[in-house]
Amino acid sequence: MALNGLQIQKLLPKTNCKECGSNTCLAFAMKLAAKKADLSECPYASKEAKQILGAASEPPVKGVTLGSDIPSRLGEETVLYRHEKTFVNQTVLAVNIDDTAKGALKTLEDIRDYRLERVGEILTINAVAVTQKSGNRDAFVSLAKQAWEVARLPLIIRAADIESLIAAAEAVRGTNSLLTGVTLENMEAALKAAQDYGHALAVTANDMDGICALTEKLKAGGFNNIVMEFSAASLAEAFQTNSIARRMAIKNNFKPLGYASLRFVDTGDAGGDLVEAVTEINKYGGVCVLPAFDPAQLVALMTLRLNIYTDPQKPIQVEPRIYPVGEPDRNSPVFVTTNFSLTYFIVSGEIENSGISAWLVIPECEGLSVLTAWAAGKFSGAMIAKSIKDMGLEEMVDTREIIIPGFVSQISGELEEGLPGWKVKVGPQEAIDIESYVKTVLSK
Repeated sequence: MALNGLQIQKLLPKTNCKECGSNTCLAFAMKLAAKKADLSECPYASKEAKQILGAASEPPVKGVTLGSDIPSRLGEETVLYRHEKTFVNQTVLAVNIDDTAKGALKTLEDIRDYRLERVGEILTINAVAVTQKSGNRDAFVSLAKQAWEVARLPLIIRAADIESLIAAAEAVRGTNSLLTGVTLENMEAALKAAQDYGHALAVTANDMDGICALTEKLKAGGFNNIVMEFSAASLAEAFQTNSIARRMAIKNNFKPLGYASLRFVDTGDAGGDLVEAVTEINKYGGVCVLPAFDPAQLVALMTLRLNIYTDPQKPIQVEPRIYPVGEPDRNSPVFVTTNFSLTYFIVSGEIENSGISAWLVIPECEGLSVLTAWAAGKFSGAMIAKSIKDMGLEEMVDTREIIIPGFVSQISGELEEGLPGWKVKVGPQEAIDIESYVKTVLSK
């Protein structure tokens, strides 16, 4: 049962020592209740408090780390909807390869080397799934070892029998990978392998009751690095199952379902695979395993995932400073826009496409877009003028002309007042029109 701030305060030392970073024990208790602090931050918490609050303050969805060299974190979610707070750990995207596939080395190298740059972030594949399809244990173990040695990513290990699963687990010991297909029948053997060789377990059953029985039994035995693999006969059932499990964990604090999920996507159709993967990302998927390496598919999924797992209260933003576009000199034109990442990359890209070199001034706007920042009073003439002076632009350039976005033409007078000797030019409203603006206005 979740405790409120006042209930938590009664268990704290009430010294108001401030060593936790809060001014009072009550303030710290409120943070604990909101899951914005950890009890370990209180140096004087009693054993009783640690015992009671340790369970009460942990996230409803258990955190699990996969991998060692390039780890991925699952779970730790506290809300059903991202606008309530934010989602914490994004869906792990994995690519499957089986032990009958030709060109396994090339595929593994492609997975390892895949990079997608989006609004200044480098997006990569997070894990490799290895599946036993041949029935040959040696071939499967060899593939698991090769996958780890080449990609150095956490492995999602799926075997046809428990002996093969254990053999692969031993071959990649210490990699903190995920052993799948754990049922009531093979749980004891799989648990021993996970403990001996340092891996997590993905439990599966025909229904939620079976999943709950497995997670409760493992947790009671002291093992809690668990992921749930639900059996779903259709996309609708997968959607419903994920939603029910997450709601039970978040709203009802139901611990047997408080774990991240795993789903192998393989409909036999590229379009169907994409729809299932999108559903997993949209509806709380912990690990989503794609059936093959498809760069076009990955672009769509990673872009969607980036959008969903961006904190809505903290937009993606670039560092406020003066950016060179191309190879500008002291007489190159000067543009200005906000530090919202998408705005910055679009504007800088359009300036580059126009064929000129320029300076792009990015003031602090808290990651807001042009119109939003202007409406919030964070993209005014006075603030831009102050940023330009603080950044030392006047010493960097001889030109005394600056181009502002057309949507905020009304700040031109204030900006000229703040920058004596400068002339403000009103640029296009849309970034896509920068190229034509350069050719028709700047080139004259």
